[in-house]
Amino acid sequence: MKVRIDIDESLTEEEIIIRCPSINDNINDIQKRLLDITKSAPNIIFYKDNKEYYLDIADILFYEILDNSCYAHTNDEVFLAKYRLYELEEMLPLNFIRISKSTIVNTKHILSISSSFGTSTLIEFNKSHKQVYVSRRYIRTLKERLEERRKTIWKNGFGDYYL
Repeated sequence: MKVRIDIDESLTEEEIIIRCPSINDNINDIQKRLLDITKSAPNIIFYKDNKEYYLDIADILFYEILDNSCYAHTNDEVFLAKYRLYELEEMLPLNFIRISKSTIVNTKHILSISSSFGTSTLIEFNKSHKQVYVSRRYIRTLKERLEERRKTIWKNGFGDYYL
């Protein structure tokens, strides 16, 4: 695969063109990643104790719905986020993935996944006591996304960039 950058000072915005003989999984993956990279970080305002907080979404472990409200969990805190999960799914980068009807997780913070026969699958997070359960409907997609992340980390020499 060739990569070429052409500088054109007459352009008013960047343009990325992918030339290929046919569409395949690799091209689709590149397109998906480019869209994710170019997507601006959402401006989500979080609330707690009558205060507004402006957190980096990278610090969010997961979002969950409790009593018809959406809450964002960090390692130690919980904040109200005035969004519905489907709205967050559209706004958040690819490292966030729905794992149940009421939860979206940040895959970058997942430490472990454990399941026992006949019970739910449990996710534990890095540097946190918090845990969430994955529903059977979403476990396959989650594992695929984690495998993509693992491959990308390996390919990039354990660098900081991954899904």
